[in-house]
Amino acid sequence: MATDLGRVLPLRVVCVGTDRSTGDSLGPLVGSMLADAGFPGEVIGNLDEPVHAENLGRVVTSLGETTDSLVLGVDACLGTKAEVGAVMVRSGPLRPGLGVKKKLPPVGDLHLAGVVNVGGFMEYMVLQNTRLSLVMRMARAISAGIQKADALLRTACKNKRPGPVLAGEAILAVPANAAHPSQLLQAYVRKL
Repeated sequence: MATDLGRVLPLRVVCVGTDRSTGDSLGPLVGSMLADAGFPGEVIGNLDEPVHAENLGRVVTSLGETTDSLVLGVDACLGTKAEVGAVMVRSGPLRPGLGVKKKLPPVGDLHLAGVVNVGGFMEYMVLQNTRLSLVMRMARAISAGIQKADALLRTACKNKRPGPVLAGEAILAVPANAAHPSQLLQAYVRKL
């Protein structure tokens, strides 16, 4: 939920990945956790109905039919050893499949990517051999962060609080070197 001069935009979260690969299950886990928690926005992609390479094009097409919402893409990614466990929040669309050299359509207005393992060689094997405990911890932190950011923005909209809702109120990342706590809020407000 976000506001722009009194106009309210609902949040749609597209959780990309598959439950058939431990490392790539981050998105579907986040989607299931958000749905189980009763997240008030729309959640697309979960463990029962994942958004993956085969159906992503159809999902992106259906997202384009509605322009009155803010779309957050969530996915796992590979990075350096120092980045493993970090949660990156960026404005602009999610580019799924880059880590495994796939050409897939971009998703969203802003995106959140969790670095689940080290990239650079045999990416499919690396994703298959990612620790489930790390992916679960990251999914819980991301889900909680999205819910907290959405709740803060809903409160700001309800109270007609002007300007961005910042101040480090939401903790989003697992390790100390991960995303700055208010980056999700900043990216969310920047969309407006």
